[in-house]
Parts: sequence; C-alpha cells; structure tokens
Amino acid sequence: MTGEHYDIEGLAVPRDMEQLHDLLERASTEHPHIPASDVMMFETAVMELANNVVEHGRPVGQVAWRFSLEVSADSLTARLADSGEEYAGWDAAASHDMPGEMAESGRGLPLASAVLDELDYQRDGASNVWTMVRRWQA
Repeated sequence: MTGEHYDIEGLAVPRDMEQLHDLLERASTEHPHIPASDVMMFETAVMELANNVVEHGRPVGQVAWRFSLEVSADSLTARLADSGEEYAGWDAAASHDMPGEMAESGRGLPLASAVLDELDYQRDGASNVWTMVRRWQA
C-alpha cells in the first residue's frame, strides 16, 4: 500500500509522546515492506524532534501539535506542526554539528539530521512545521 496517511493531534506534553510512539509502531506493523532499520532510524528522529517540542515549547503545557505520517513504497514522510513560539535557533542549528562531549544538550537536531534524508523547519503563520523524510531502496 502506498500513500497511506496516519494523523494524531494533542498537546506537547510527555503523556502524548506515547501516542506518537504507538502511531509509529502501528504504521510499521501495517507496512511490513519498510526495512526495520529504516523504521528505527525514522522513529529516533521523530521522537527526538517531538521531545524537543515537549521540552522547549512555550507556553509550557499549552502547545498543541499535529503529527501526520505518509507511508509510501520507498519512504516515510512526517510533518510535525506545533503552536509554540517560533524556533529561533534553526539557522544556527542548520549546520547540524554534534556538540562536544561535555555538552549537556543540543544533540537532538544533529541526531535527527544524521538519520534522515531530509529535515526541514519552517514557520508557517503561527505554527512551527518540521518535515522529516527517510527513504530506502524499494
């Protein structure tokens, strides 16, 4: 099956991270053609970015999010949109360099970038929109 969509909405709070994990698990179960290593890498990136929204989204506990996933014959494409304040660090983070060993934060975007074929951030009106793509050989 190609072009199947999965969607969830909620608040960017820790308890909704489990719903996101469940959606990714359901999609991979329903699409056994997706290589397990690609599912794992994609899920790592999605959860890193979603956790950043939960941890850094402002106002805390009030940031709404929408996650949509499209499964095709050779890729996973996700869009995570949130109502939080604009992420001002994208230009600086665009290099996606991993911070030094002693850094206590800043690994999420470089890790996501390393395991995705595409990672993009845009501010669309009042929303932050993260687009993530992982491809494999069909």
